[in-house]
Amino acid sequence: MTQDYEHFISRIYQKTGINLALYKEAQMKRRLTSLYQKKGYSSFKEFFQVLDKDQQLMNEFLDRMTINVSEFYRNAKRWEVLDKSIVPELLSRNPNPKIWSAACSTGEEPYTLAMVLSKHMPLSRIQVLATDIDENVMAKARRGVYAERSLNEAPKDMVKKFFRQDGSYYTVEDDIKKTVTFKKQNLLADRFGGPFDLIVCRNVLIYFTEEAKESIYQKFSAALRPGGILFVGSTEQIFNPITYDFETADTFFYRKK
Repeated sequence: MTQDYEHFISRIYQKTGINLALYKEAQMKRRLTSLYQKKGYSSFKEFFQVLDKDQQLMNEFLDRMTINVSEFYRNAKRWEVLDKSIVPELLSRNPNPKIWSAACSTGEEPYTLAMVLSKHMPLSRIQVLATDIDENVMAKARRGVYAERSLNEAPKDMVKKFFRQDGSYYTVEDDIKKTVTFKKQNLLADRFGGPFDLIVCRNVLIYFTEEAKESIYQKFSAALRPGGILFVGSTEQIFNPITYDFETADTFFYRKK
């Protein structure tokens, strides 16, 4: 089984550039075994032979290996800190901040960023880069149509202002959509741009190995300008921020020195 999985990892890397060895093995193996068994295959070798030729199955594989659970204003108290404390600090240094939502999934996070920023600056000046490894989730993000449950934590005034309701579905208004640019990116392999004033990457790095996580934090640090902020998820506290040239700005917010 271990050799079968290692061979699968190698073939996937050759085909897609995605290195599954940098993800926590037990979690990833369990998730992918469940997928291939559900599809009626009995080994990773057999699964790859079909994956290699079937684009729809490859899309399902990408969906399963990335965790696409998101919602607007997830952990609302943290977004309140961003709104009241972090954004004013960033704007005092740069009136046109460069902002990146990394591993943006189905788009709730970058659109939330744009909504928070809209309280401080005109929509015409807001530019959010949103990246993900999975083209399927970004296609959904570009459409901007969400089930009602995705907006559970969103402030009512923001829902009223920036969404059109159609039954139990809500569509993001075009003026918010225009503030976000979606682009495919592999966090583990691709170069980061920058310098950014704010990088948001939440509830993603928990699925990576410690070595991969450390590498990404170093790359985030290098991509931030001095005084720039990294905003992470509520299970991703950095216990040794100084290692990455960070200091704690608030809970789950880290400032580049």
